[in-house]
This record gives sequence, structure tokens and C-alpha cells, in this order.
Amino acid sequence: MFKKILIANRGEIALRVIRSCKEMGIKTVSVYSKADKESLHVKFADEAVCIGPAPSSESYLKIPNIIAAAEITNSDAIHPGYGFLAENSSFSKICHENGIKFIGASPKMIDQMGDKSAAKETMKKAGVPTIPGSKGLLKDFAHCKKTAKEIGYPIMLKATAGGGGKGMRLVWDEKDLKDNWENARQESKAAFGNDGMYMEKFIEEPRHIEIQIIGDYRGKAAHLSERDCSIQRRHQKLTEETPSPFMTTKLRKEMGEAAIKAAEAVKYEGVGTVEFLVDKHRNFYFMEMNTRIQVEHPITEEVIDYDLIREQIKVAAGIEISGKNYTPKLHAIECRINAEDPFNDFRPSPGRITSFHAPGGHGVRIDTHVYANYLIPPYYDSMIAKVITVAQTREEAMSKMERALKEFIIEGIKTTIPFHISLMKNENFRKGHYTTKFMDTFDIETSNN
Repeated sequence: MFKKILIANRGEIALRVIRSCKEMGIKTVSVYSKADKESLHVKFADEAVCIGPAPSSESYLKIPNIIAAAEITNSDAIHPGYGFLAENSSFSKICHENGIKFIGASPKMIDQMGDKSAAKETMKKAGVPTIPGSKGLLKDFAHCKKTAKEIGYPIMLKATAGGGGKGMRLVWDEKDLKDNWENARQESKAAFGNDGMYMEKFIEEPRHIEIQIIGDYRGKAAHLSERDCSIQRRHQKLTEETPSPFMTTKLRKEMGEAAIKAAEAVKYEGVGTVEFLVDKHRNFYFMEMNTRIQVEHPITEEVIDYDLIREQIKVAAGIEISGKNYTPKLHAIECRINAEDPFNDFRPSPGRITSFHAPGGHGVRIDTHVYANYLIPPYYDSMIAKVITVAQTREEAMSKMERALKEFIIEGIKTTIPFHISLMKNENFRKGHYTTKFMDTFDIETSNN
């Protein structure tokens, strides 16, 4: 087992890693920028090293500074957390070259899964469902028509040089294909000087459901069930829950098996997440694989009583996994509390916290690095806390979350707490009727009335 781990991250995830390390008897080293000198992850580590000024490009993303900090503190491993360098294959490689264990995926695995096109091909070969689409560009309308028939309607025509929604057309029926084909090509030619088109199956009423996996050095993997991450804004997750209210026993089994195939296809070592889009008919398609710990990992921990960081460290140290697959016995919800104004298009709200009171009680967990009088810097991600509630049923978990959010006092800045309270009251959310398009029609002010 490792003697000392340097955490190459900041905020709540750095503090989360420190806690597991301390429970395992492992010494910890925090790195920090000048802007983070007063953060709790700096205070609670056994050692702390300043690695540069506030901008992340000069501190948390500065690989030579982090390696130097590991060397001067005699750290034998580095935990990257999530974000920053967690999925940087160069960083993983440099750690290896310097005799430091990178607690995460190998450079090859990161590169294999980081290239979406390559990842999709790898998954196809492994027998994991991927979104059906044309093989390369469509040669002409005859090719387009034939491909659409093979894939099955509805389909989405997409310009290869597209962006901002230009050159895209949703087609529900063959009779509308010709007009949409011509219009999309003309629009793409006018906007980008390129009328090349390809096609994908249109996913109806999509949900974003991910499967937590863990694999060891033998290339064996297991899944730890699913998380529903469909409540998103601009592709940023806001709230997650497990189990998904859309899940069935059959679907969980099929998605779990597909996730294990995905992990074992690349001989994945460590914890990771296989992300799927699931349509209204419960067909699921591989989207991407995250080769790191996820922000939303606590809800999985709570429903299966499993310390993911501890297991991640053990796997990195060469300890075999049990190989057991898990099914949630409880229900957990996570709300990400960001320093943003939900009444003003979620505009960032950095500044000093003048008053802070965290909720408590049975089944309430708070992961945070902030406190009263803490100054939130404007340089980093706006997430300042995560509220996790766990209960016997989804209804109880939602009620507990609403109570906990109302107890959560953060003054001096704007936060997304009012948004989450509104969400917990929303009739569609409470019924589990939501997709990735939920936020397109959600109005916090209307929901509060």
C-alpha cells in the first residue's frame, strides 16, 4: 500500500480523497494555488505545497510543478480527482516515468476513450450498443435514403462541418427526407462552404444514464449500478440520483453487462463510468467513458455502502476487486450547490461567504470545502458543495433533500439552492418524468409560485 499520496486537485474532491487516505493510514499532501491558501483541503492534509498563482494554467494544470511537489514530499502516488489533469494521458505518462503511481487510467486507456470516434469503434467491436449512423459521409441522396431505411426513423441529418445547429435536420418520415436533405446541404454550403452530410439515429426523449464500473490489473471488471444524470443545463449536470426512476431490472442487467464489456475491452484498471443515452423505448447507446472518479460518485457510495475512493486506491496498489456486481438497496439524490444566481441565467457569484450553516440529520451528507468567511475565488469551477440524501424510497429521499436544502444557509453570495428546492417540488421531477431536455422548459420563478 502507498505511504503518501499527493492530491493534484482542489476543493471538495481533494478533501474527499484526504478523508479516505486518513482512514487507510496513508499520509496526504495537498497542492494549492495562492488563491486557495485558506481552503479546507490545505488545512486538513498532512503537508501542503503551493504550486503557483491563481490561474489554473499556472498551478493545477502545471505538470512540472505538481511532479516537483510530489518529489520534494516523497509522495509515491498521485490522485488527480476529477477535472484538471484527471484524464490527461501526458500527466499519467509523466507520473509513470518519474516512478510515481498515477491513481487513474493508463495513458493508453485515456487516449483510447478520449477520442470519441475511436472509442465508438472500440465499443462496436466489443458488442456494446452505439448510436446507429452512416459509415462516413453520405455520397448522394440514394445513399442517404438507403441508410435512413437501415437505421430506422426518426433520423438526424448532420453537416460534417456543422456548428450552432446549422446543417442539422430532424426527419421523422421518408416522405420528408428529400426536402430536408436538400435544405440541410444548402444551409451547410452557405454557412461553412461544405455540404458534406452524415446521419445518426435520433434518440427520442433521451435520458443520460451512466454505469459506475471498477476494474483491476487482471482486466476484470464489475459494475456498481447506475446513476441518472438527465437534469442538465448546457450539458452540465445539476442533480443526479440512483436508482434511476426509469430503470427496470432487465434494463439494469443489460446496461451493466454492456458496461462490463466496455471496461474489459480496454482492460480498464481503476474506477470509471460508462455513459449511455437511453431513449423512451429503453434502447440504450454508448456515449462515452470517463476514466476517472465522478462528481456524483457519493450517491453510489450511499446506496451500496462502498467507499469508491478507498477501492480506487486499493486497485492502484494492485489489489484485486471482488468481481461482485451491485444493485442499489436504497435511494440517493445529489444536488450540486454552485456559486451562481439561478434567477439571473445562473451567472457566477464568487465572493466572501458571510454566514454558513450546513444541514444535518439522518441520511444527509454534505461534501464541501467552504465555511463562514471563506472567499470563493473567481478562477475555478463554481461548485462549492454537494448535498446528498439517502432514504428507503425515492419519495423519502426527495422530502429529505427539500428539508436539507431549506436548512442550508449560505449568505454573502448567490447559490443554486433555490433552484434545487424548486426542482424537488416540481411535479414532473417528483414523478420521475424528465429527460435531458427538462431544463429547456423549467422556470424556477414559476415553480416557486
